[in-house]
Amino acid sequence: MNPNLNKLQPYPFQRLKTLCSDVTPNADLTSIDLSIGEPKHSPPQFVLEALQQALAGVSKYPPTPGSLPLRETIAAWITRRFKLPPGSLSPADNVLPVNGTREALFAIAQCLFDPSAKKPLIAMPNPFYQIYEGAALLAGASPLFYNTPAALQYQPDLDSIAPQTWKQCQLIYLCTPGNPSGAVVPQKTLQRLIELAIEHDFVIVSDECYSEIYPDEHAPPVGLLEAAAAMGNTDYSHCLVFNSLSKRSNLPGLRSGFVAGHQSLIKAFLLYRTYHGCAMPVHTDAASRAAWNDEQHVLENRRQYRGKYSSVLKVLDPKLALTQPDAGFFLWPQLEISDTDFTRRCLAEKNVRVLPGSYLSRTVDNPNPGEGQIRMALVAPTEQCVEAAQRIADLIPGN
Repeated sequence: MNPNLNKLQPYPFQRLKTLCSDVTPNADLTSIDLSIGEPKHSPPQFVLEALQQALAGVSKYPPTPGSLPLRETIAAWITRRFKLPPGSLSPADNVLPVNGTREALFAIAQCLFDPSAKKPLIAMPNPFYQIYEGAALLAGASPLFYNTPAALQYQPDLDSIAPQTWKQCQLIYLCTPGNPSGAVVPQKTLQRLIELAIEHDFVIVSDECYSEIYPDEHAPPVGLLEAAAAMGNTDYSHCLVFNSLSKRSNLPGLRSGFVAGHQSLIKAFLLYRTYHGCAMPVHTDAASRAAWNDEQHVLENRRQYRGKYSSVLKVLDPKLALTQPDAGFFLWPQLEISDTDFTRRCLAEKNVRVLPGSYLSRTVDNPNPGEGQIRMALVAPTEQCVEAAQRIADLIPGN
């Protein structure tokens, strides 16, 4: 057995289940679950039709690189969305479809990490998506957590990492917009990180899965490739971005996403995936092309989230110090009591499930950066989100 399996910590939802195992939810109230970021808006009907029409493809082995039409569609979408120079992103060399970004974010560390190096590190934000940590540990790396504290508006604290530490870093995970904070990393910060990556020869893995849920139609979140192109790095050296249809198109069960970036990195990842056995099914490929080619359903998706945030914040604003995040569908409020105690009270008294912030973080230097916060996923229908917000507000003394 791989001894690194013993280093894995329980997943946040497993810890939540244990935390609340002896809690009896208030049976007088309907259950509302805000703990899991699983989109609940309806998936686009035309994508489901494309999926159904392509089911005959199950009689064929799918190609590991995905179909050329899908890669062309993804490259065109990235170029439009992030204002890249035309032709700078080759469908054949710079883009690779993946079966959801979760598996790809894990696999990339297994592909690009060299465990024979001296004290090798993989860096990741804190709080973080736990796949980053698991990927690092199972690759044989030591995780390096960099905090994204409230005092810095949840931005990565790059100044906290010493030059010698950067030299040991082989790969850094970045999440922008962030999970759980929703903070978007500015272009200047992305460009500084690219400069560090080139200087110290590490790869930036930018998880941009929440990039298409944002409040201002005239101010979409900047992406890593966009920042690279703006500084003249049009071959996207040291850069990889990951995105998917899960949040953008309400298709988490389709398991469809992509990785895009520097040609040599994509070539290495394709070789790895040839042996990994994770080619995208032909019918998923066809449905994905339909989804990436359409923006109207994405506009409607954002409209629904804008309305949801507006309604929920009106309820919570008098009781909690919070604002709408830059992007994404989470709220990340700070509390004046223990996040685990508050989570138990939410379930016992109000039958609302939330996730303790400390379960999304690691204590490196006291305190744990997620302590005293909860993550609330505004994925349920608007009326349920508003009802949950009212119940939570009732638990908080004050105004």
